[in-house]
Amino acid sequence: MTTPSETPEHDPEARGLRLVAVLLTLTVVSGLIDAVSYLGLGHVFTANMTGNVVVLGFAAAGAPGFSVPHTAASLLSFLVGAVAGGRVARRLGGGSRRTWARLTLAAEAVLLGASAAVAFAAPGATGTTYTLIVLTAFAMGLRNATVRKLGVPDLTTTVLTMTLTGLASDSRAGGGSGRHSPRRTASVVAMAVGALLGAWLVLHHGLGVPLVVATALTGVLALTSSGRE
Repeated sequence: MTTPSETPEHDPEARGLRLVAVLLTLTVVSGLIDAVSYLGLGHVFTANMTGNVVVLGFAAAGAPGFSVPHTAASLLSFLVGAVAGGRVARRLGGGSRRTWARLTLAAEAVLLGASAAVAFAAPGATGTTYTLIVLTAFAMGLRNATVRKLGVPDLTTTVLTMTLTGLASDSRAGGGSGRHSPRRTASVVAMAVGALLGAWLVLHHGLGVPLVVATALTGVLALTSSGRE
């Protein structure tokens, strides 16, 4: 039986949007960000680092349309963001998960908002390309470190390889129970929706608008996230 101290009204950590919903929305944001970076910044990923390592190999081999400096800037910025996220996790991770999640999401929203401002202020400039790569990759590294420390199963927000593997191998067809299939399926759909929306916005409205959408979504989550799965 639930006691008064365990109800959401008496548990500050439970107030707000559950982390599963928060992370699924962030997966949509990842699709938006990679649409911006891959389609608009010279075939580089700033959220999906698995793809970026492959792209770096393509660029190093001289494949047309890929850039070693762009990809290296993205990888380095992501790693610096992840270092920052690790430090924040060690500082705040022992306290309120709700506060920790909200502060990190607020930082991501600020970084994405700065990216949007730059995209509108100087579209097409070489400096703009590098600035957007650095800001969005740093934001994704910060977020990934936080998501990893939060430890919500099957919701990494930026990569789907293990999610798809689990979806197939743990399904009834694979001899499993399929218990986590809804969450995993939702993650795949969220990424696809974000990529579709991001690609449409980039192709029809440029880079600034999808970054504004990503900023708005992340900002709402920063105000509404709970600390509970």
